[in-house]
Amino acid sequence: MRYWLFKSEPSTWSWEAQVAKGDAGEEWDGVRNYQARNFMREMKVGDRGFFYHSQSEKAVVGLVEVIAEAHLETKADDPRWECVDIRALEPLPRPVTLDEIKAREELADMVLVKNSRLSVQPVTEREWALIRGMGGL
Repeated sequence: MRYWLFKSEPSTWSWEAQVAKGDAGEEWDGVRNYQARNFMREMKVGDRGFFYHSQSEKAVVGLVEVIAEAHLETKADDPRWECVDIRALEPLPRPVTLDEIKAREELADMVLVKNSRLSVQPVTEREWALIRGMGGL
Protein backbone atom coordinates (compact mmCIF):
# COMPACT_ATOMS: atom_id res chain seq x y z
CA MET A 1 0.00 0.00 0.00
CA ARG A 2 1.11 3.51 -0.80
CA TYR A 3 0.06 6.85 0.63
CA TRP A 4 -0.97 10.08 -1.08
CA LEU A 5 -2.31 13.56 -0.46
CA PHE A 6 -5.28 14.99 -2.38
CA LYS A 7 -5.68 18.77 -2.25
CA SER A 8 -8.93 20.57 -2.84
CA GLU A 9 -10.25 24.05 -2.30
CA PRO A 10 -13.18 23.60 0.10
CA SER A 11 -15.27 26.00 -1.96
CA THR A 12 -14.86 23.68 -4.96
CA TRP A 13 -14.91 20.22 -3.32
CA SER A 14 -14.90 19.91 0.45
CA TRP A 15 -14.37 17.06 2.88
CA GLU A 16 -18.10 17.23 3.62
CA ALA A 17 -18.89 16.79 -0.11
CA GLN A 18 -16.56 13.80 -0.24
CA VAL A 19 -18.17 12.23 2.84
CA ALA A 20 -21.64 12.78 1.31
CA LYS A 21 -20.67 10.51 -1.61
CA GLY A 22 -20.50 7.57 0.81
CA ASP A 23 -18.95 4.25 -0.20
CA ALA A 24 -19.58 5.01 -3.90
CA GLY A 25 -16.93 7.72 -3.70
CA GLU A 26 -16.19 10.20 -6.44
CA GLU A 27 -13.77 10.77 -9.30
CA TRP A 28 -10.84 12.97 -8.34
CA ASP A 29 -11.26 14.93 -11.54
CA GLY A 30 -10.19 18.32 -12.79
CA VAL A 31 -6.46 17.75 -12.27
CA ARG A 32 -4.62 19.52 -15.08
CA ASN A 33 -1.03 18.94 -14.09
CA TYR A 34 0.95 16.14 -15.74
CA GLN A 35 2.95 15.27 -12.63
CA ALA A 36 -0.21 14.98 -10.51
CA ARG A 37 -1.90 12.92 -13.24
CA ASN A 38 1.11 10.61 -13.40
CA PHE A 39 0.95 10.10 -9.63
CA MET A 40 -2.68 9.01 -10.04
CA ARG A 41 -1.55 6.50 -12.67
CA GLU A 42 0.64 4.90 -9.99
CA MET A 43 -2.22 4.46 -7.50
CA LYS A 44 -3.74 1.09 -6.70
CA VAL A 45 -7.09 0.19 -5.18
CA GLY A 46 -6.68 0.23 -1.40
CA ASP A 47 -4.03 2.97 -1.32
CA ARG A 48 -4.75 5.57 1.35
CA GLY A 49 -4.61 9.33 1.20
CA PHE A 50 -4.93 12.50 3.16
CA PHE A 51 -7.74 14.87 2.16
CA TYR A 52 -6.28 18.37 2.35
CA HIS A 53 -8.25 21.63 2.34
CA SER A 54 -6.22 24.30 0.55
CA GLN A 55 -6.79 28.07 0.44
CA SER A 56 -7.68 29.58 3.79
CA GLU A 57 -7.76 26.45 5.95
CA LYS A 58 -4.58 24.76 4.66
CA ALA A 59 -5.03 21.58 6.69
CA VAL A 60 -5.27 17.82 6.43
CA VAL A 61 -8.85 17.12 7.48
CA GLY A 62 -9.55 13.48 6.66
CA LEU A 63 -8.47 10.10 5.30
CA VAL A 64 -9.54 8.64 1.97
CA GLU A 65 -9.09 5.39 0.09
CA VAL A 66 -8.51 4.82 -3.63
CA ILE A 67 -11.42 2.70 -4.89
CA ALA A 68 -10.77 2.79 -8.65
CA GLU A 69 -7.45 2.99 -10.46
CA ALA A 70 -6.64 5.61 -13.09
CA HIS A 71 -9.17 5.92 -15.90
CA LEU A 72 -10.31 8.62 -18.30
CA GLU A 73 -12.27 11.37 -16.63
CA THR A 74 -15.93 11.00 -17.47
CA LYS A 75 -16.36 14.80 -17.69
CA ALA A 76 -13.24 15.57 -19.75
CA ASP A 77 -13.20 16.03 -23.52
CA ASP A 78 -9.43 15.53 -23.65
CA PRO A 79 -8.08 11.94 -23.38
CA ARG A 80 -4.86 13.17 -21.73
CA TRP A 81 -6.64 13.60 -18.41
CA GLU A 82 -7.20 10.66 -16.13
CA CYS A 83 -8.30 10.34 -12.56
CA VAL A 84 -8.85 7.85 -9.76
CA ASP A 85 -11.95 7.42 -7.63
CA ILE A 86 -11.69 7.93 -3.88
CA ARG A 87 -14.00 7.50 -0.92
CA ALA A 88 -13.89 9.09 2.51
CA LEU A 89 -12.75 6.84 5.36
CA GLU A 90 -12.73 9.04 8.44
CA PRO A 91 -12.11 12.61 9.52
CA LEU A 92 -9.08 13.53 11.55
CA PRO A 93 -10.23 14.23 15.11
CA ARG A 94 -8.11 17.39 14.88
CA PRO A 95 -7.14 18.94 11.52
CA VAL A 96 -3.38 19.23 10.98
CA THR A 97 -2.41 22.58 9.50
CA LEU A 98 0.32 23.29 6.99
CA ASP A 99 2.03 25.48 9.58
CA GLU A 100 2.14 22.54 12.02
CA ILE A 101 3.55 20.29 9.31
CA LYS A 102 6.20 22.87 8.39
CA ALA A 103 7.15 23.20 12.06
CA ARG A 104 8.12 19.51 12.32
CA GLU A 105 11.74 18.94 11.28
CA GLU A 106 11.02 15.31 10.35
CA LEU A 107 8.46 16.54 7.76
CA ALA A 108 10.78 19.09 6.12
CA ASP A 109 11.22 16.94 3.00
CA MET A 110 7.51 16.27 2.51
CA VAL A 111 6.25 17.20 -0.96
CA LEU A 112 3.55 19.37 0.64
CA VAL A 113 6.28 21.47 2.24
CA LYS A 114 8.51 21.65 -0.83
CA ASN A 115 5.82 21.92 -3.55
CA SER A 116 2.60 23.01 -1.87
CA ARG A 117 0.90 23.79 -5.20
CA LEU A 118 0.85 20.19 -6.47
CA SER A 119 -2.73 18.92 -6.12
CA VAL A 120 -1.94 15.18 -5.93
CA GLN A 121 1.29 14.07 -4.30
CA PRO A 122 2.96 11.09 -2.66
CA VAL A 123 3.32 10.75 1.10
CA THR A 124 5.89 8.45 2.71
CA GLU A 125 4.89 5.86 5.28
CA ARG A 126 6.70 7.84 7.99
CA GLU A 127 4.93 11.08 6.99
CA TRP A 128 1.61 9.21 6.99
CA ALA A 129 2.18 7.91 10.53
CA LEU A 130 3.35 11.27 11.89
CA ILE A 131 0.47 13.29 10.49
CA ARG A 132 -2.12 10.72 11.56
CA GLY A 133 -0.68 10.96 15.06
CA MET A 134 -0.70 14.75 14.98
CA GLY A 135 -4.35 14.56 13.96
CA GLY A 136 -5.31 12.31 16.86
CA LEU A 137 -5.40 8.91 15.17
